[in-house]
Amino acid sequence: MGQQENGGVHMIPPFNELRALIGKSATYTAPEEIGCASARYYAQATADNNPLYRDVASAKEVGLPSTIVPPTWLFDTNQYADLPRNADGYAGHWPIELPGMRSVRGGHDYQWFRDIYPHDIITAHWRITDVTERTARSGTSMIVVTSSCHYTDERGAPIAQQTETLLFMDMIS
Repeated sequence: MGQQENGGVHMIPPFNELRALIGKSATYTAPEEIGCASARYYAQATADNNPLYRDVASAKEVGLPSTIVPPTWLFDTNQYADLPRNADGYAGHWPIELPGMRSVRGGHDYQWFRDIYPHDIITAHWRITDVTERTARSGTSMIVVTSSCHYTDERGAPIAQQTETLLFMDMIS
């Protein structure tokens, strides 16, 4: 059985250690601008043919100063961070590994404040905001780690905000 906290029994022994991560933060600043090629390749990979991502004339036609970056580029890729990859090839920011548990992305909530431009130099400010324990529909234990990220440009102006939920599912049952 797990540890006691406020009269409750935690089924997953490292729960209290994980709760200690609340408030932990990490900041990553890109070593260079996003670049038109990165934006164009991402749009191609996601089959998004919006001309605003690749054609300056189309962007200027609608009042933009240049092409823009597909908005989900910021959330789907860690290209800006130049982070080392783990064994699965993921460049993540929270190296949480729990034996006997698998990690899955539980959900995201996005908010955009402005368009992203190829000349932007991105800084991502991540922070763990919550760690909870729940029982999955299958009856197995899981830990939910929630973090938030505030993305800014090279002047510190806000670009977007993300809330991310990671689920650590108990594989022992």
